[in-house]
Amino acid sequence: MGERIGSDILLKAEELVKSAMKGNDASHDAAHVFRVRDLALSLARDEGFSASPHSMFIVELAALLHDIGDYKYLRDPSEGKIVENFLVEEGVEENAKTSILSIINGMGFKEEIGGLTESTRCPEFGVVQDADRLDAIGAIGIARCFTFGGSRNRALHDPQIKPRSDLSKENYMNKDEQTTVNHFHEKLLKLKTLMKTKAGQRRAEKRHKFMEEFLEEFYEEWDGRA
Repeated sequence: MGERIGSDILLKAEELVKSAMKGNDASHDAAHVFRVRDLALSLARDEGFSASPHSMFIVELAALLHDIGDYKYLRDPSEGKIVENFLVEEGVEENAKTSILSIINGMGFKEEIGGLTESTRCPEFGVVQDADRLDAIGAIGIARCFTFGGSRNRALHDPQIKPRSDLSKENYMNKDEQTTVNHFHEKLLKLKTLMKTKAGQRRAEKRHKFMEEFLEEFYEEWDGRA
């Protein structure tokens, strides 16, 4: 695929992100996607992908399209096909299309606890997944977590509701009785050890530590100890 054609597709993908995610709350909006895109490209450079324009294109396009059709925001079943239709309409090459869809369909936390195997991943998978997970932790991750919880009218914290352990894909997706703070223990604090790339692991350290310090302060304030 020519450089100009690839650039045109990326610009169209940016416009699709803005229109498709316009109604989402700020935890999963276009700004989140653009942060993930920037992180993914940075991680890809750190991991040595920049020598391959094809790989960098896959990384950028997968990062841009990764949250369109997210099950948490589906208003109509047809929205689940937006990304695939876009790739076909824009004439993305078959091997690139397959890689992009594989990345998007496999990068969620629910897929990981559902037992997705390493053999299903293309080389670019790790940097895109790590970028998305980096945006889920640290200061931005904390802000996103409480934004999403507020959008679903969830309690901040309830000491009587304990975080769930040994989560399956199905009960992870069912969060009706959970609090926002429990999401840190059920998912966010686990992401550091699930990073796939060395670059992602390095960056996750600082963000993870910030979340631990935040939670320590949160519990002290909640209990009137601070």
